[in-house]
Amino acid sequence: MLLSEPQMASSADTARTRLATRLSFFAAGFIMACWAPMVPFAKANLGVTDGELGLLLLCIGIGSIIAMPLTGWVSAQVGGKPMILAGGFGLVSVLPALAVVTDPLLLAAALLVFGASLGAIDVAMNVHAVEVEKAARRPLMSGFHAMFSLGGFAGAGGMTWLLSREVSPLTGAVCGSGLGLAAILVAWPRLLQVQGGKPPALVAPRGIVLLLAALAAISFLVEGAILDWSALFLLDRDLVEPTQGGLGYTLFSIAMTAGRLTGDRAVQAVGNRRTLLWGGLLTVAGFVLLLAAQGMAALVGFILIGLGTANIVPVLFSQAGRQTAMPAGLAVAAVTTIGYAGVLAGPAAIGFVSHATSLSIAFWLLAGLMALVPICSRPAARL
Repeated sequence: MLLSEPQMASSADTARTRLATRLSFFAAGFIMACWAPMVPFAKANLGVTDGELGLLLLCIGIGSIIAMPLTGWVSAQVGGKPMILAGGFGLVSVLPALAVVTDPLLLAAALLVFGASLGAIDVAMNVHAVEVEKAARRPLMSGFHAMFSLGGFAGAGGMTWLLSREVSPLTGAVCGSGLGLAAILVAWPRLLQVQGGKPPALVAPRGIVLLLAALAAISFLVEGAILDWSALFLLDRDLVEPTQGGLGYTLFSIAMTAGRLTGDRAVQAVGNRRTLLWGGLLTVAGFVLLLAAQGMAALVGFILIGLGTANIVPVLFSQAGRQTAMPAGLAVAAVTTIGYAGVLAGPAAIGFVSHATSLSIAFWLLAGLMALVPICSRPAARL
């Protein structure tokens, strides 16, 4: 049977379980980011066009969206550990294959597995983090998510360095998988062990969960838009030289990571509602500065957006784990799945709006959507 709440509270928050959670987040961010520098090599291996590559890359999202609800159902029954391990081992197993596949169908299959593994570990590690945080009775989620960001920096930076040293993509992928595997193996015995119980019924998100999921989708949409469109925005407005197009996203990423590393203390000091309120307002202010300021001053907008969004998603996950409208595992899966849909659909929607109007208008619309976070901060933080 499932552990009782007093038993869980007494055993879930330990140095071992916190380490395991941090390693799970780091491994997921690290292995995912290792793939990004390998994409041009995969394209060259296949000899496909940009459009064909884009269709293949959609397989990652499809795999993730298929795996996320299933992972939530499993995690609600037996905890996050089995799916953290399944997702982690899946990622480290598939990454080297992505470096050598030369057939489009085989790459599509590998990317589906890669995406499903990423979706599984993403949901399961957040379910695990919710249990540890609830037992701790203090905010921990921002710090856990900071490890994902740090893993992303390490994975992308490390793989880029290896490839720049003329190390083959396969060797680089094996090195990345080896480090990711080490993190998963160290986490394995420290992850929470929850005994199986009666399987929860699969239910559609409703009430507070639907609100949390919608706000997560908005926040993820902003992150995806900054990733995919910030360089073009800066170049369209002649704010930087072509070689400096990535400066905006770099500033955004640094600010977000810094915000998450200090986020637990901030959330503990001001509470979940004020974190959502001021985080949303700071993000909107960042967009206004980015769109209205001239010269390099506009780049400060990326810093404000990164700081503002840093702790919104961690707070939303914490709230999903605490609500009682549906099992925590299913709620976290719903927030993750709908939020991830924002990442997938958002950049394309920005492109459509930009084509019909302008990229600046698309960014103003993002600011308007982000304003819903402070507007809804009170009901979202009320449990």
